[in-house]
Amino acid sequence: MTGYAAVQSSTGSDASGDSSGAPIRLGLEIRSVNSRFLDVAFRLPDELRQAEPALRELITQQLKRGKVELRAGLEGQGSGALKAPSSLTLQRLNGLQDSIRAWLPQAQPLSVADVLRMASQEERTPQDHQPALLKLAKQALKDLRAAREREGARLVQMLQGRTAELRALSEQARPLVPQLVEQQKSRFLERWREAMALTEGSVLPEAAQDRALTEATAFAIRIDVAEELTRLASHLDEIDRLLAAGGEVGKRLDFLIQELHREANTLGSKSAALELTRISVDMKVLIEQMREQVQNIE
Repeated sequence: MTGYAAVQSSTGSDASGDSSGAPIRLGLEIRSVNSRFLDVAFRLPDELRQAEPALRELITQQLKRGKVELRAGLEGQGSGALKAPSSLTLQRLNGLQDSIRAWLPQAQPLSVADVLRMASQEERTPQDHQPALLKLAKQALKDLRAAREREGARLVQMLQGRTAELRALSEQARPLVPQLVEQQKSRFLERWREAMALTEGSVLPEAAQDRALTEATAFAIRIDVAEELTRLASHLDEIDRLLAAGGEVGKRLDFLIQELHREANTLGSKSAALELTRISVDMKVLIEQMREQVQNIE
C-alpha cells in the first residue's frame, strides 16, 4: 500500500563539538508504493551508511509488503565558523613538516589552507548518528503505518462492496438453472412428439416421455452450477471474515481471489443461456477489480 512520512530533529552542535557551530539537523523520510513483496531501498549519505543494516531490520519487522524507499540526510554539518587550530595541533603539524623536509628538502612548505584543512580533519570527532536516526525511523514508520492503515480501511470498504455485488449476481444465477432445465425438458418432449408423428406411432408415448426425461436429467447435470455457487458463497464468506479480522491477510486474500476466478470461469463454461454468460462476465470484472487491490493489502 502507499504511504509517506517525514520527520526531522536537531542533534546539537556541529561535528567538531564546537558549541558555536550551527546545529546539525537530521532528516528522514520514508515512502512506500504498491508491490506484492517487500522491496526496501536506501538513500543515505556516507555519514549514515553504517546504520543501514539496523534500519533494514527495523523496516522488515514492521512491513511485509510494498516498495519502500528511505531517505536520510544531515543538514548544517560543518556550516559553522572556522575554528582556530589548537597549539598542540600546530606543533604536531610543524614537527611532521620538519621531519619530511629533512628527507625531502625540495618539498613545499605547508600553506595556511593546508594547515586549516589538516587540522580540521585531525580535530574532528566523528559523531554516532545511529541512535538518533533509528529513533527518527521508528517515528516515521509509525506515521507510515498510520497512513497505510487509513488507505487499508478504504480498500476494505471497496472490497466489501465488491463481495456484496458478487453475492447479488450469485442470487440472480441461482434460479436460472431450474428454469433452463424445465425449458429444455419441454423442448425434448416437443421433439419426441414430432418424431412420433413422423413414425406414425411406432414409438410408444411412455417411451418417448421417459427418453425426454432422461435427456432433460442429463442436461440438468451438465449445466448444474449449484456447486460452483455454493463454493463461491463460501469464498465470499471467508473474504468478509478476513477483512473484518484485519492483520496480515494479503496472501490469504490472494488465494481466495484465485478461487473466486476459478468458480466464475466454471460458471461461464457451463452457461446454457445468455443471462448466465452475462452474470459470469460481470463476476469476472468484479473479481479482477478485487485482485488488483488485494495485491496491495498487507
